[in-house]
Amino acid sequence: MNKGKVYLVGAGPGDEGLITVKAVECIGQADVLIYDYLVNPVFLEYCSNHCSKIYVGKKAGAHTLSQDEINTLLVEQASKGLKVVRLKGGDPFIFGRGGEEALELVKNNISFEVVPGVTAGVAAAAYAGISLTQRGYTSTLAFITGHENTEKETSDIDWKGLAKSFGTLVFYMGVKNLPQITSKLIEHGKPENTPVALIRWGTYNHQQTITGTLKTICDEVVKNQFTPPCIIVIGEVVSLREQLRWFDNKPLFGKRIVVTRSRTQASSLSKKLRELGASVVEMPTIDIEPIVENLQLDQAITQINQYAWIIFTSVNAVEIFFKRLFDLSFDNRILHGVSIAVIGQETYNRLLQFGIKADLMPDTFTSDGIIDSFKSIHKKIIGKKLLLPGSDLAREIIPIELKKLGADVIHISTYHTTKPAYSNDFLEKLFQDEIDMFTFSSSSTVINLVNILKENGMEEKIKLINGASIGPITTQTAKENNIKIVLEPTLQTIPALVDSIENYFTK
Repeated sequence: MNKGKVYLVGAGPGDEGLITVKAVECIGQADVLIYDYLVNPVFLEYCSNHCSKIYVGKKAGAHTLSQDEINTLLVEQASKGLKVVRLKGGDPFIFGRGGEEALELVKNNISFEVVPGVTAGVAAAAYAGISLTQRGYTSTLAFITGHENTEKETSDIDWKGLAKSFGTLVFYMGVKNLPQITSKLIEHGKPENTPVALIRWGTYNHQQTITGTLKTICDEVVKNQFTPPCIIVIGEVVSLREQLRWFDNKPLFGKRIVVTRSRTQASSLSKKLRELGASVVEMPTIDIEPIVENLQLDQAITQINQYAWIIFTSVNAVEIFFKRLFDLSFDNRILHGVSIAVIGQETYNRLLQFGIKADLMPDTFTSDGIIDSFKSIHKKIIGKKLLLPGSDLAREIIPIELKKLGADVIHISTYHTTKPAYSNDFLEKLFQDEIDMFTFSSSSTVINLVNILKENGMEEKIKLINGASIGPITTQTAKENNIKIVLEPTLQTIPALVDSIENYFTK
């Protein structure tokens, strides 16, 4: 059997936007992914379905595997002829022990490649507003491990050289040794009023930064209960932070927001909130399951020329309808002569992606809004057949009211909305830190969240929820379930919801 290959891949410092294109390609092609503690869990979703994931994370006092054991694991997996990705936080060759792993691979005649990543020392400083090599402040920069054993008789670090020769010092993972680091630098001539910054969880939306001087920073760490993982930056460039800080000045920075949309739809809302600085937790309270072998939908599609209108009330309805249409070997031309109505801008936009522009979209993105729109053209639907593909839990108000207008409405269930299961451990961890807001995009997200909490014996958490509701029906459902809604946009769209959340917190 041919030996496989190992890719030593840097995942960057945490922000999912800072991983390289090549790193993503490697992850997607991996047979085995061996990953560290500091790797953003989002990156695991880039793996293929056949990929085996092995966690080998190391943090203070908790090592899953020793470095020697990790080296052996890499050799073992590659020797099976597999493509192995060793995914590390930051860059593999900057305090990532990638060199040690590469030497072991060389020793065993195993092919490897190195995919560099954005190192935490550079990225965390930039996100904290610290220009490491600012002209006029310094022309020298040093990266130093903060992990050196302080009980060693002879240090590998030239403290005198660091104190005298380098303008900016960046220590990796040195919180535990901070008292020794500061005292050594002062002892060897670094002024005790030299500015210092500690950046915790750099580039994540829950990043924290504290500043002080060589003399005061240890007290600041104790006062703020600062714990790893941290980057330490020492030098006059730290003094520019107040002028250059940009990341933690974002309007939603530090706000922890839970998104309850279905997994397939959560990303658009989450992305917009993260761009504004929020720390987003995705907790889908509904799953979308297309109805398989839907003979009723198949028949409607094959006889689509019998319908005057199709009404899409959600993005899910659009996606499932067109997937089935294409699976039946049809294309958009079959819809010639059929008018299409949609509820909501997202649904309108998704329809456009299939090359079709909706003929009708109400100003108010609700069931009542679509009914009012049809009332204005009610003469055009008298005696006409209207197709309404959607959720099996859809409200009956649309078919009932349109039938009153003389239309023949055929409602076909195209998907189930189900409630995901969550463990008590997940929920305990979720509520362990303060949650500033939950977002609700439908009544189902509200009802399912309430039921999930009740089923796990956490009903008391319901009254702690501050909710952001997409519209009046969702708001009413929340109130009926004792959830406090603190905002509701005037327009029932995701961008409007995000704008309302931003306005709520910036006020």
